[in-house]
Amino acid sequence: MPAGIRFTETMKGFFSTTTTDDFVSADAAGRRDGTRLEFTVTIVADDVDKLVSDPAHKGRLTGTVTCPALSPTPLNAEGDFHLLVGDPAPGLARQMGYHMTLRPASGETVRLDGVKMIRDNPGVDLWPDTSTLYTTVTRPDGQVVGRGILHIETADFLKQMTTLSSPGAANPIEGLRAIAKFGVFFAGELFHVFGPVAARSTELNPNAPPREKRALKMGAPSVYPVMTDDGTEVRVTRYQGGTKGPVVLVPGFGTSTVAYTIDTVDTNLPEFLYGRGYDVWLFDYRASPALKSSQTQFTLDDVATRDYPAAIAKVREVSGADSVQVMAHCVGSMTFLMAAMAGLQGVRSAVCSALTFYPVSPLGNRIRAGLDLGTLAERFGLKSLTTDFNPDSPTDKFLDTVLRTFPTTERCDSAVCRRILGIYGDVYKHAMLNDDTHRAIHEMFGVANIATFNHISRMVREGHIVDKDGGDTYLPHLDRLRMPITFLHGEENNLFLPEGSERTFRTLSEANDPALYQRVTVPVYAHMDCFIGRDAARDIFPLVANALAGHDVTLGRA
Repeated sequence: MPAGIRFTETMKGFFSTTTTDDFVSADAAGRRDGTRLEFTVTIVADDVDKLVSDPAHKGRLTGTVTCPALSPTPLNAEGDFHLLVGDPAPGLARQMGYHMTLRPASGETVRLDGVKMIRDNPGVDLWPDTSTLYTTVTRPDGQVVGRGILHIETADFLKQMTTLSSPGAANPIEGLRAIAKFGVFFAGELFHVFGPVAARSTELNPNAPPREKRALKMGAPSVYPVMTDDGTEVRVTRYQGGTKGPVVLVPGFGTSTVAYTIDTVDTNLPEFLYGRGYDVWLFDYRASPALKSSQTQFTLDDVATRDYPAAIAKVREVSGADSVQVMAHCVGSMTFLMAAMAGLQGVRSAVCSALTFYPVSPLGNRIRAGLDLGTLAERFGLKSLTTDFNPDSPTDKFLDTVLRTFPTTERCDSAVCRRILGIYGDVYKHAMLNDDTHRAIHEMFGVANIATFNHISRMVREGHIVDKDGGDTYLPHLDRLRMPITFLHGEENNLFLPEGSERTFRTLSEANDPALYQRVTVPVYAHMDCFIGRDAARDIFPLVANALAGHDVTLGRA
């Protein structure tokens, strides 16, 4: 018996029986008239493999529809669900079709047809695509009764993820695989971030079972796609834990914000701050492997002058706060400082981790930067680097053999760890990670584009922040960093040495009021393990909270 899929979905929105020419006009009329339509349905498919691969395969759908404009009481609904594949129309990757017969307690039976249009274009539009249903209700003779647009609210989406099950699965592992296969197809990267299963396979075994994730100790998030001024969509995700004001968490280069929300530790940094009353925001800028934009070419100038202003403006708009606090790590920290010196508005204090004005690096990284390997790679047509490892690829096997010879004190049996070492250097101390986090490293990392890699290498060669062309665009504006900043550095950081943040601290203290700045070093810790380490909640997170606490504001809930 094949493994199936079962889940319950709730969608809500506005609907009009008076304006039916098109969906947008109907939605506007429904909003104006307060005419709502809502359904909760359970969908069951007996074979998940056929559902995601065969356009003709259907799932069964049953539930209820509530719409006072159609019936004073809820209508019973039954019908089918299509997870259509292929190219249904130009510019579309696929469609999802909902078709149900609505039977009132008395009166005329009608038909509801809805479609979600999953577009094949860049950006993070998957959330509105996946969560938007264009809905038409018709009579048996085909006459249109009404139209509208329904949406999945974030809280309902997360609840939907908890209802996923796999009837017919031979065992729990087969069930997890079925859930992961459906989730990735149904919701894509949203499933990776918010789903109950970590669906990416391990680097050494593509057929390894997915990992079941624990529920985060936070309320439902809100997801906000953000458009930058060059047409790139980035993303901010909100976990509103209280009224202390927004704190924006920014990861390093080549990692997504999963590096902060990873569930393999008892308490991650967002959970820690959420529990202390902060309005926590996660910022996936264009380098995040969670976004399609990571596949494009860009530099750190784009992150600093385009992504940061758009993201901070969105956080301020939604939260109602005049200003925010920023906690940024590595390249996220450096680009924040660049953004501030370029004129970023609306930040009242910051915690900057590991990488600041001066990317002081160990010998191995300086050699790589000096050889300008990124430019050489570009000449051979290589546009990106990835930490993913395919054990069936002869090229990947050869590269892994070479990477085994790289000098490091962090020897490891993981091919992904060796790739991280080869691309970036010593990113974390293995001794500081628990086993579950080490096994999940591949979930946090991904693609890194060559143009950004080249920009970072140029800075390493120059010894300080410069623009992509080597120009001194940023550092002449130290006056724009007249805000409280705490510099945080692991004493055993062998990727970007502590000397860099020490020099930055001195530079700012000489240029502005030294009382604005403090520098905290942490024994034993290195780089990324400051945030994914086994004991980071005990050793590191209180330092971050203390740095933020002196600059809290109290806001009403937005």
